[in-house]
Formats: sequence, C-alpha cells, structure tokens
Amino acid sequence: MKPRTHCSMQFRFHGHIALALASPLILLSSLSTANAQERKAPVATPGDTLSTPGPLAHLSPKLTRRDLAKAMRLVADWQLGRMPAEPQTDWTWAALYDGFMAVPDKVAGDKYKQAMLGIAEQLKWQPGPRVMHADDQAVGQMYMEQYFLHNDPKMMEAMRARLDTEMATPDPTDPKRPLWWWCDALFMAPPVYADMARATGEQKYLTYMDHEWDIATNLLYDNSKHLYFRDATFLDKHEKNGEPLFWSRGNGWVMGGIVRVLMELPADSPLRPKFVALLKEMSAEMLSIQGKDGLWRPGLLDADSYPLPENSGSGFIAYAMAWGANEGILDRATYWPAVEKAWAGMLTHVYADGRLGSIQPVGAAPGAYSETSSYVYGVGAYLLAGSEIYRGVK
Repeated sequence: MKPRTHCSMQFRFHGHIALALASPLILLSSLSTANAQERKAPVATPGDTLSTPGPLAHLSPKLTRRDLAKAMRLVADWQLGRMPAEPQTDWTWAALYDGFMAVPDKVAGDKYKQAMLGIAEQLKWQPGPRVMHADDQAVGQMYMEQYFLHNDPKMMEAMRARLDTEMATPDPTDPKRPLWWWCDALFMAPPVYADMARATGEQKYLTYMDHEWDIATNLLYDNSKHLYFRDATFLDKHEKNGEPLFWSRGNGWVMGGIVRVLMELPADSPLRPKFVALLKEMSAEMLSIQGKDGLWRPGLLDADSYPLPENSGSGFIAYAMAWGANEGILDRATYWPAVEKAWAGMLTHVYADGRLGSIQPVGAAPGAYSETSSYVYGVGAYLLAGSEIYRGVK
C-alpha cells in the first residue's frame, strides 16, 4: 500500500443515517479492548514549563530544504529523546505521532517512522480506553499510516473494530452534546474514518464521518466569522473587546482535520467540494487576522488581550495553509507568504537544545502559559507544518 497521499466545498447537511448493528463479537471485542486499556500504565505528562530554558536556537527562516530539515531535526530529536518509557494512546501524544510520521525520509531517513512503529507495537495497535470518544481514536491516524506503509492487517484490526462499534451505536440525543461535541474532535476522529475507508474500500466509513461532521458543524461553526466555537458552552462567550471567543488551537486543529480528510477522499468524491469550501473559508479568515510575527494568539479575534502567540494552534493553521497552497486549493501567491511568515515566527520560539516553546497546556480555551511552555501536540503541529512546507519548496 502507498503512504498517505495528497489528493487534489456549499455545505450539504444530511439526515440521520441508517446503520446496521455490529455483530456481538465485534462489540465484545471492543469492550474487552477498552477494559484492557483501562488497566494500562499511567498517563505520561505531555509537557512542561521551564524557568531557565537556555538560549534560543536562532534558526534560519529561509525556506530551503536544507534549512527546513535542520529546523525539523532539532525539534524532533529533542522530543524523541523525551518520550516516556510507557507508550501512550492519549490524544496529546497522537498529534505528536502524526508529526513524526510526516517528516520526509530525506530529512532524517525513516528513524521517526521506525520509532512510531515501535510505539505502535508496544501498544499492540489498540486505541485508547473510551469506546465513544474521539480523543481515544486519534492514535489511529498513526496506526493507519503504518498500515499504508506495511500492508499488515493487524495494524488496523483493533481500530476497525472500534469504529464499527461506534457506528453501530445510536447518536447521542442531547443536541448540545453530539458525538463530536468539541471542535478539536474534528481532527481526532474524522481522518481515521477517512483512512479506514481508503484501506477497506468501504463507503460506510465516509458516510458516517460526513454525518457526524455535519452535526458538529451545524452546532459549532459560525457562518459569518468562518470559525468554530470550541463547544456549545462557548456560543455566547465573548472577548474583552466584545468579539466572540474563538480558540486558536481548536480552530487550527479543525483545519488540520479538514486537510487530513481531504488527503484521503477520492478525487471524484461528492464530499470533496464541502471540505474544500470550508478550508478556503477558514484560511481566508486566518489570513486576515494573522499576527505581525506570523503567528496567531489564543483568542483569535482579540489579539491585544494575549501578549504571546500560541504555537499548537499556529502550527496547524500553517500546516493547513501550506497543504492547501501545495494542492492548488488555495492561491499560492496569496497564502505562501503567510506560510513563510508563520514558519519564521515559530522558529523564534525554538531553543538551542530543540525545545519548542509558547505552547498552551491542555485546556479548552485560552489559558496561561509562558515562552518556555512546551507540549507534545505543539511539537506535532510544528513538524506537520515543516513537513508540508518542505514538500512545497525545491
């Protein structure tokens, strides 16, 4: 099988989908897997903040493959040297795994992909413990990319069983708490469904993904601001300047999810126009509010209230813009300068040892962090952005 591809949107919202009940064996298998995962090793801390981080790296912002490779290797090697002894299925680490998998082999051979293969083997290719939770399916993106590289069915069996169980379960009845009730979930789970459709050739995975995406979008997407609220509790929350509160990380992750779904949709898929239109709308909004330093603040529409940029959101926004420009979906003359500014901005937060700073800790809204705060999902976003920029330069 080939690795993850780069395939070259008017919203269409569908009614409920009739889904067949999964077999008892699949249900029992998934529940057994969940019980086994609950007995797993403790969750590792995904990051920290230092009082004395040392000097900055002063990396070149030039978009040459040599400079991009150097900047990616420095941060990737620093993070690889800090991986926990017990591998993790948590969403925080899953985003990091995606970044490692994206690094081109010309940058560092296949050592990052091999490291991820080792982690997946230790995890026995299992998703996280919660059966109906996107955060515990995010690790499936790395598993599926390994499957596309090695064509070994064991790499996707447990994740396929998990998705089949979820599809056989009726939708939640609370309109404010659908299956994917928080916007970050649109990065966690939909790409796994798109991967599974590609791997199996079964349309049901795309049909279900599209159905649940529409429910989340109908609830959380602001059609005038072209941004997603984090969840339904934010629909009436505002910044100090009176603007609605839109979280940069949540929206960056949505953009990353759109890209990773589009990568797997066939060129003739009737779903493509919707996702393409959404990427264009969100990218145009992000372009209009990009900071002078090339980055985005935690609260997207009130930059003056947030002195520090936030790199886990900024990294995903840059990644999505770079991919869109590379695929001809976004006008390169318009968006590539913004990508270049974003990359240069992120590099100013890389320390000499490879630490990437200015990353907000785990949260659900803009929160406190410092120049030295480093968390694994932000490193994943940085590597995804760097890898996509690398693809777009000679």
